[in-house]
Formats: sequence, C-alpha cells, structure tokens
Amino acid sequence: MADAYGQFTSLDLDRPQEWTLRITLSTPGKLNAVGHDAHGQLAEIWRAVDRDPETRVVVVRGADGAFSAGGDLGLVEDIANDWETRLRVFHEARDLVYNMVDCRKPVVAAIDGPCVGAGLAVALLADISLAAPTARIVDGHTRLGVAAGDHAVLVWPLLCGLAKAKYHLLLCEPVDGVEAERIGLVSLCIPADELESRSLEIAARLASGSQTALQHTKLALNNWLRAAGPAFDASLALEFLDMTGPDVVEGVAAVRDKRPPSF
Repeated sequence: MADAYGQFTSLDLDRPQEWTLRITLSTPGKLNAVGHDAHGQLAEIWRAVDRDPETRVVVVRGADGAFSAGGDLGLVEDIANDWETRLRVFHEARDLVYNMVDCRKPVVAAIDGPCVGAGLAVALLADISLAAPTARIVDGHTRLGVAAGDHAVLVWPLLCGLAKAKYHLLLCEPVDGVEAERIGLVSLCIPADELESRSLEIAARLASGSQTALQHTKLALNNWLRAAGPAFDASLALEFLDMTGPDVVEGVAAVRDKRPPSF
C-alpha cells in the first residue's frame, strides 16, 4: 500500500479487512476540516484506487465522531485572495467530483457529526452512504457568500429532488441522519454505535461479489451524474467567480466570529 498510496500523506489510510481500503479524514482540533494538501489528495486518490488491484471497495469516514467540517477557512481565504490558489483549487474541486464518478470501485461513506464542504462532496458521491442520526449534513456555501459549487448542483436534485435541494442549498438548512434518509439524501440511517461495523459489513459484501458486474452497474448508473455534468460545471465556475467578490470576505469573517453574516 505504501507504494500505491505513499503520496497521500494528509489522509489516514488502512486496510481493516481484505480488499477494503479505508480513508479516514483526520484533522485534530478542526473537526477534520480539509486544508490545502488534503484537498488535492482527496481529489487524486480515486485514480489510485481505480488502478489498485488490491482494492475492490473503499470506506470513507471521519475521525473522532465528525466526518468533516469542510474546507479550512485559511484555504477559503487563500482562494479568495490568490489567483494561483484559486486556479489550482478550482481544478482540484472539479477533479474530486469527476474522479469519484469515474472510479470503478464502489465507495461506502460512514457519516457522523458535521459533514460539510469537500467532505460532504465525498460523502454524498459515495455509492452507498450510511449516516448516524447525529450526523449534521449542511451545504454552507451560500452562507459563506458563494454559489453552491463543489458537488451539490450535480447530486442533490438526483438524490432528494429539486424542491428539497433548493430548500437546503439556498437556506443552508442542516439535515440530520434521520431526515437525510427520509428524503433520500443518504442510503440508510444507522445507529452511531453500529456505523463502523455496518460500513465494513457492506464493504465485505461488495468485495465478495462479481467485480465486473458491480463495476459495470456503477458505470451505467453514474451516467445520470455525467448527464448533469454541465450543471455542475456551471455551479463550480459561479462559485469561483463569487470567490472574487466582496460577500466571501464577510462570509468568512462571520464564520470566524460565530455570528450571522451581514451581506
């Protein structure tokens, strides 16, 4: 594994069982927020997974009872203030989505606690998503002063319908695991103390099945996401256009000050 995944130093990787690669998002003290290095690595790892003959299925989770608090605020500020960073992260954000869509290996997400931003993109683009009742799923882009890019315009309308997608994306309304299952945003709501075991059980079932049958089924199903590619591309471009505007400055300041933004 060291040879295939040695460059992914900002992600915690292990093999909890045969044929399964587990990715753990871990940023102690920051609710597993995704910084500069982790963002790029989270985009690229799916290509390595796709090439890896030892991996049939991936499980993604967050450390210490949280999935991910999204993009580190320092990264957001650098995107807003620096052209080179903005350009790099734009392509990373696009690659993260399309690399997950194109990865042939099934992905299982185990979601608990805060799940925002790039972490949320991974969680909801997973092929099977399990959420604890204590999960807190929220797309916070508009509260930050930028369009809901990343993944949301691509996948939310397909998962929960356009009306629910607009409600949650425009208002940044959070969703817990129970409601996420009810509206179809995640596959199943699982008790928090069973989340780990169920994710590995499902991974084992996927790993023991016909790999060509499973991979070809995923390939066909993901054409629904590919068909929505132009909408995603537009949302990502508009998000990064908004990164050059004044509202993101106030949005970041409001998050730092733990107050409502004043746009």
